Amino acid sequence: MTTSETSGTSPEAAANRRDTGVLVVDDERSLRFTLCEALQDEGYAAYEAADGAAAFALLRERPIHVVLLDLRLQASGENGLDILRAVKKDYPEVQVVMMTAYGKFDDALEAGRAGCYQFIAKPFQLEHVKLVLEGALETSALRREVEVLRRAGRGRFPADTVIGESERFRQVMTTVRKVAPSRATILLVGETGTGKEVLARAIHRASSVAEGPLVEVNCSAVPENLLESELFGHEKGAFTDAKDRKKGVFELADKGTLFLDEIGDMARNLQAKLLRVLETGSFKRVGGTVDLEVTVRVVAATNCDLKKAVAEGRFREDLYFRLAVVTLAIPPLRERREDILLARHFLDHFNREMATGLEGFSPEAESALLSHAWPGNIRELRNVVERGVLLAAGPRMEAANLPLDVLTPASGEGTRIPMPPPGKVWTLAELERDGIRMALERHGGNKTRAAEALGISRGTLRTKIRDYGLAED
Repeated sequence: MTTSETSGTSPEAAANRRDTGVLVVDDERSLRFTLCEALQDEGYAAYEAADGAAAFALLRERPIHVVLLDLRLQASGENGLDILRAVKKDYPEVQVVMMTAYGKFDDALEAGRAGCYQFIAKPFQLEHVKLVLEGALETSALRREVEVLRRAGRGRFPADTVIGESERFRQVMTTVRKVAPSRATILLVGETGTGKEVLARAIHRASSVAEGPLVEVNCSAVPENLLESELFGHEKGAFTDAKDRKKGVFELADKGTLFLDEIGDMARNLQAKLLRVLETGSFKRVGGTVDLEVTVRVVAATNCDLKKAVAEGRFREDLYFRLAVVTLAIPPLRERREDILLARHFLDHFNREMATGLEGFSPEAESALLSHAWPGNIRELRNVVERGVLLAAGPRMEAANLPLDVLTPASGEGTRIPMPPPGKVWTLAELERDGIRMALERHGGNKTRAAEALGISRGTLRTKIRDYGLAED
């Protein structure tokens, strides 16, 4: 090891490091002394140990942030990799830097797998050690910051991803907040684009397993013959292309959440195996003989009618009831018109992302957005707004910036309902009143045809006309 002639550390920097503990574990006394002296000159609280026992005694007694660990402790006969694994098991927040004069690729690979921050070869420049040490400390600080933010955010729903003003959506979110902290299986039901994936992520972040992984798999996107391996993994040689052992998503999601999207497309032969995992918490890899146990919170989603699929024999009834411990039906956008106000949220988002300065929507653009049927739901609305931001040239997004299908009214459509001003939300009564008025205008005051268009009886229409004070001429 070589050292620089002078330390470039300012007194202020050294003072900031005096609470940062660095432990040097090496059986060579002169190297320990030299490293600790240099680190103390840099302001660190440096400690030394000749073997694993002394190292763990210091870890228990002192605030250690980084360990500089020799790969081979010849005096004690210890393997540094074993000490590394023990340190990461008992003190996972501590960063470990491995040092060795016998560097091998396999050793470096194994050290990386065990959680080593970096592998440096002897002899080394002291300046290089300092740089590695600073990087390790920065990584440790970032991880602590992420953990603080994660804990602070637990139980909250991110306003930029799960938002809605309609009463129906609020009812859904009220249920979500009640059930998210539990480990109950949740079934999300809704059309494509209603935000099932976003809601599943929010449920995970507000759950008791938020610190664990969130693993997502779309059952319809994986070929039927590969889905079993995707879910449960496989052993080497289990089938023709199984050249190595592979973990499935259930193993990967252990101590966390598994989101099974489009669960209604799963083949019946796999449904029985999924049911077994949900009931017992155990499964076998494809080609395996040993039961593996996991603790996984499952959130499933579908855009099809599972009750109908059960009646038709396409979906197992016992699996349906096991999945539907809590069922959340997410209403489509056309049934919660107030939430078309999401267009403003998306406009703000893309304004920031694309550094544009659009002030809002023109009245014509707002009217078109509110009147469109939105078969693609939230996903379609987001894409339409993104397109509009890209094409807009003036201070506002104009109707001309919207796709033709959004601008073209449905057959027979007439007057559009305007979007409310910022800060106001139309009530359901206001929306119903304007919808009846529109239907009457569209059909020239013919109550029979207007009632048919609205899906209500003529008598109900007459009652609502009277209640809302609408003219009957």
